[in-house]
Amino acid sequence: MPLNFNKMKKAGMLGLRTTIYKVGDLSKAKDWYSIAFQEKPYFDEVFYVGFNIGGYELGLMPEESITTNKSEGVLSYWGVNDINSEYERLIAAGAREHEKPNDVGSEIMVGSVKDPWGNIIGIIYNPHFQIDVK
Repeated sequence: MPLNFNKMKKAGMLGLRTTIYKVGDLSKAKDWYSIAFQEKPYFDEVFYVGFNIGGYELGLMPEESITTNKSEGVLSYWGVNDINSEYERLIAAGAREHEKPNDVGSEIMVGSVKDPWGNIIGIIYNPHFQIDVK
């Protein structure tokens, strides 16, 4: 029997919902991320702070063991309209350079910074990406 991918799509993966950054000081991180993402949290508790960033969840959680030496194994990219100005704005807000914006082909540009707790924040300009809101 052939697989029906249309039904699988509705029942299976729906797309990215949440990116979580672990931080050593949740209160300071809440303030920093409010400035960096120009958004106030919609959920604010001692165990989790949640932001709605363009319909996607950015979550902050306290670290059990504080470290700024974070893994680079997974990288989420947040969509932007002007990657160079957003990159510079994040640096001015206190982020550290990780990867300057660069063209990866087909008009797509990516870059990344590190927040004050060592988490990597990726940013991407991709004029071809369309959100499927079925």
